[in-house]
Amino acid sequence: MVMDTKRKVVTKDELAGIVADLKKQGKKIVTTNGAFDILHIGHKRMLEVSKALGDILIVGVNSDSSVKQYKSDLRPVIPEADRAEMLAGLACVDYVTIFAEPDPKNFLELVKPNVHTKSGDYTAEGLKETPTVRKNGGEVVIIPYVESKSTTNIINKIKTLIPQKTHKRSE
Repeated sequence: MVMDTKRKVVTKDELAGIVADLKKQGKKIVTTNGAFDILHIGHKRMLEVSKALGDILIVGVNSDSSVKQYKSDLRPVIPEADRAEMLAGLACVDYVTIFAEPDPKNFLELVKPNVHTKSGDYTAEGLKETPTVRKNGGEVVIIPYVESKSTTNIINKIKTLIPQKTHKRSE
């Protein structure tokens, strides 16, 4: 039987109801967020470790417009709906929502997670998420970074595989 992963991608309004039900059930909710532009092994490992910290893993995905604001006008490479659906296809991910702000504060205020995770290329003290998570009684956990496994590294490697155009002057 093939699971319809699209049902795991929910709006913020749908997520509010889901979270309320999960909290009534006493579920430990874990969140993480990011662009997840080109899904790679570092993402997968971080998400699996995140899921192991609780009962439910909810991933907040930056919208295309918010990625452009904090990464570059050339990013994201993959559109937000595709990124969300790819994440939803992972067994460790329970729900995915897309948020438009470059800062996940509203997403975290909505969910009020027990645990919020980020990869080890950050510190809890340096995260803009930390004050919101801690204010609502949650804990921030930094997941060990998978060395050299990043979207930027993948993009840079692809760039080396593309031959540079040579411009010939016509005489």
